[in-house]
Amino acid sequence: MLDKILGKKDKDKNDTPDLRKNGKKSDSDNSDIGGRLKDMVGKVSGKSKDKDSDKPKSTNGKVKLSNGDKKVSPDNKIPRPMPKPKPKPQLDKPRLRTPEKKKPGAFAGLGGGLGKQLPEEDQRTLVGAAVFGIILIILVGAGYYFLVYSPYQQTLVSAQNAKISEVNSYFKGGLANDPNKNSLLLKISTAQTPDQALAVDVIGPATTDWRNYQTQQITNKSDPYGRVQISYSTQPTAASGTAADATASSANVKNLIVKAADAQTIVNEADASVLANMDITTPDTVAIPVYLSRIQAAGGLLNVGDSVDVYQNVNTSAATTGNNTTVAPTTTSTTAPEISGATVLAILRDTTSSSDYNANLSCSTAVSIGGAGLGVASGSAATGTVEQVLQAGASGNWNQAQINTLLTAYGWKLSNFERVSNLGNMNANYLVVLEVPRANALWVIQNDNFQASSSLYLVVPTQSAPTWMIQELHQIYGS
Repeated sequence: MLDKILGKKDKDKNDTPDLRKNGKKSDSDNSDIGGRLKDMVGKVSGKSKDKDSDKPKSTNGKVKLSNGDKKVSPDNKIPRPMPKPKPKPQLDKPRLRTPEKKKPGAFAGLGGGLGKQLPEEDQRTLVGAAVFGIILIILVGAGYYFLVYSPYQQTLVSAQNAKISEVNSYFKGGLANDPNKNSLLLKISTAQTPDQALAVDVIGPATTDWRNYQTQQITNKSDPYGRVQISYSTQPTAASGTAADATASSANVKNLIVKAADAQTIVNEADASVLANMDITTPDTVAIPVYLSRIQAAGGLLNVGDSVDVYQNVNTSAATTGNNTTVAPTTTSTTAPEISGATVLAILRDTTSSSDYNANLSCSTAVSIGGAGLGVASGSAATGTVEQVLQAGASGNWNQAQINTLLTAYGWKLSNFERVSNLGNMNANYLVVLEVPRANALWVIQNDNFQASSSLYLVVPTQSAPTWMIQELHQIYGS
């Protein structure tokens, strides 16, 4: 039905489209529904299908062109020329070009496209330069580390270890847990340069802490007589902890018994290097008698209460070797006293040669009554050695008070008179009772053998000299 309206025939259905028409409809197609619709629209609008009135006509009915051109079919119309584009105004800022996409090259991952549009030889050159640069950087870094950084760090560590050892040598014993020790160790460990580590002051804080500590020890360790015992070492001891080291350590320890005031003076004048090796304790002493020759007993010019230092002098006898060569005897002595500040409690002068010590005592009593002419007289006399006089006084036959007056410090007076007269008995021997620390008692006993030539020497220090020595020194030096 639709086909009848459209005016198509059945044979048109089987017609195949001609592809050579470039999409243009044939004349037969113009007469189909498209053309008819145009006619219908024209009738309604009052316009004809063909606008013949608008076309120029000639007198004979043919189209006459003004240009003398031939009539052109509608299908071959010449297109109108396109107008020239007007130039666009330039923007204030130049428009950026769209970045071109990078083509992945052989070395696109290196340096943002290394090797892009470069010849292969240039690429190899760049790679070689990069490898050489990396090797050079590694060599320079290794040289800096081994030649500069590592030696510098070793110097810093050596300086820190030296200061740490100094801290440990001062802060020990009673100050092993002192707060200043931890503070100093922290400063040393955080030092950035060797100079900073070595600049940390250790002996200053250590001296202050040790003085405070030893002052408390003097107050707490004083005995009933106001004395303290100071133990110190004359040389550093080994730290290996063997039995031989312990024996050597005890042999190097010296003891000094002084008054508390004198001990305080020593503490105030010493620094940490001395105070750290000093031990203040309560005196534990014993009285030991020693029998010495006059030259060993300070020339016999000792009195009760004097303070002496004890030295040891060991003489080795001559020895003969296997080839009959005699080795000369040697003398071994110490530079420091074995015992300092030993007190003389008593001193006895030997009276073996009794003829040298004579005494003559006499006593007489006379009573008279003048009125009655009554008189009573009595007298007594004794002549003999000092020992005989002492025996007489001890028996009660003589006035004891008189004997005490005459014979008090007789031995000291005799030695002092000998000193004044510059004439004395060089063969005299002395028995001296010394107060020494208990720790040194065995050493004194073992070295006090008069028959085998005792090696002990009693020496009077001038710092605590007796009265007669002080007077002589003032007279000699005029002060």
